Amino acid sequence: MIVDDPTARRRRWHWRTLDNAAGGLALDLGLYAVSAIFAAITAVTSTLLPHRAWGAVAAIGYLLATLAVIIQLLLRRRSPSSRLSGLPARWTVTGLAWAGTALLPLVWQSIDRAGGRTDRAQEEVLVVEQAGNRLLEHGTPYLGPDAIAALPPGEQLMGYTPYQPGMAMFGLPRALVDSWWTDSRVWFAVGTALALALAVAALRRTPATASQVTSAANQRRDAALLRGVQAATVLPICALTLATGGDDLPVLALCLLALAFAAAERPGRAGLAVGLAGALKLFAWPVALVLIVWGLTRRAGTRVAAGAIGLPIAALLPALLVDRDALTENVLRFPLGHGLVTSPAQSPFPGYLIASALPAGRLIAAALLVAAGAAIAVQLVRRPPRTAVATALICGYGLLAAIALMPSTRFGYLLYPLALLTWAPALHRAVDAPPTTQVPGGRSGRTTSA
Repeated sequence: MIVDDPTARRRRWHWRTLDNAAGGLALDLGLYAVSAIFAAITAVTSTLLPHRAWGAVAAIGYLLATLAVIIQLLLRRRSPSSRLSGLPARWTVTGLAWAGTALLPLVWQSIDRAGGRTDRAQEEVLVVEQAGNRLLEHGTPYLGPDAIAALPPGEQLMGYTPYQPGMAMFGLPRALVDSWWTDSRVWFAVGTALALALAVAALRRTPATASQVTSAANQRRDAALLRGVQAATVLPICALTLATGGDDLPVLALCLLALAFAAAERPGRAGLAVGLAGALKLFAWPVALVLIVWGLTRRAGTRVAAGAIGLPIAALLPALLVDRDALTENVLRFPLGHGLVTSPAQSPFPGYLIASALPAGRLIAAALLVAAGAAIAVQLVRRPPRTAVATALICGYGLLAAIALMPSTRFGYLLYPLALLTWAPALHRAVDAPPTTQVPGGRSGRTTSA
């Protein structure tokens, strides 16, 4: 058995102490209470009307979840073994919280929008639905540069579809039927829920230990899994995004599914899941790269790459054949800042501040971004990830660095690293129990090595 580094062990101990306090309920209470405050502030102060509408509904949902956890804590104090304060009950509260803070506001805004309200969706919802309509009519979700230039100046930004071709699939229902349930956010939610359900099932089918499955080990794994699901669903940055825009959530959920398959030693399925994510948005491509490196450590790099690279290429080919210039303008030029209009993504992260405040700032920010990418690449070569946990951590910290250094970025993109890093503990698989050896006196002992 390898002895852990004492410093790392202390860090884990501090986190586990906080996470396990009152059976996990203490952190649940903090999550829901702080989220309720955030939602209330958003409802009052946000300059984005869809966000204000979300906050007004979500604040009530978070408040009810907070009250539910307080009741669970009181029940636990009276009877520590009460089923109403145990892990299954925490899962139930999490599901209800997601319904009240993400799904209910989503459906509400979709119905209002179908009734004629124009302030009940962010622009990406319209962009995805327009992409679905173009895909149905012209075989490509993209407008060419000439068609975008012909639009009125105030509408040129909406002419861009800065996603991979697969994202247009979520806009197809609206192109076929004009109703609240064909709102692309509804289908983002369906895709997110399906991917997360598959991820949870894959991890629960994976033994917590390789040789001896104990109820305590499985309970720890399930508690970590609950925390990961909370980060991808009820965390305000995720609930707000799903209810008002939503395009990032199925991408994130598919990445989490890919990591779950990696933890379950299913490299082919991991490649397919991250490949589906890559066919939707570029944010999944770094995750795909790290997963391929993980696959190489298991002599399964080809199986991972077949899906991780093959599916995005298969999604790009039809658009490439129909209109190559339109694909290049939307997928390459616009995200790189060379389109007819520039991206409005301007959150005050270091990359944006450098790009906007310094001479040649955009070049400096780009150089820093490339340097960070090179450092991660060197790390991958020197110490490739051999576990799903290490893969998730590299992806999480790598995306966090990229978001911080990109010249044009959004605060909402933080949902990727936050969810990936919180998901990592649920991917742990204990090593085989060390062999027993006979010690003097006839008692059995375990061999250890430093």
